[in-house]
Amino acid sequence: MNAKAATTKAKAAKPAKAVKKTPAKVKAAADKPGTGLSLAAKLNNEKLMSVLVGPHLSEKSSRIAEQLKQFVFKVRRDAGKAEVKRAVELMFDVQVTAVQVVNVMGKAKRFGRSPGHRQDWKKAYVTLAEGQDIDFLGAE
Repeated sequence: MNAKAATTKAKAAKPAKAVKKTPAKVKAAADKPGTGLSLAAKLNNEKLMSVLVGPHLSEKSSRIAEQLKQFVFKVRRDAGKAEVKRAVELMFDVQVTAVQVVNVMGKAKRFGRSPGHRQDWKKAYVTLAEGQDIDFLGAE
């Protein structure tokens, strides 16, 4: 064996180091002072802000809000329990203990001679921890 062949075998025996690459967008957002959150976290927060459509105000929802500290929200149809929980905690700065989700089927209606159907929607019953409260009116 010659010297050149021996050095190539020695180089091949060394293990290669794994290098993790972070996307340029995330690096750029993390490098800016005062941002606080990475780009992925900001996009996730924007998605969470769109999960809640609004509060569902009815006699039943106001009754269970007083008695059980459960609040009812209209939510996006593709939202799950975990997303609803994180969205409520983010938007109202409260601690959520449980979430129940209900798919509400739209009513069959007639529009003149033609039959129609209202859109299906989803609502979520959110239970808050002891001492937590959500004030929808904002009045003190």
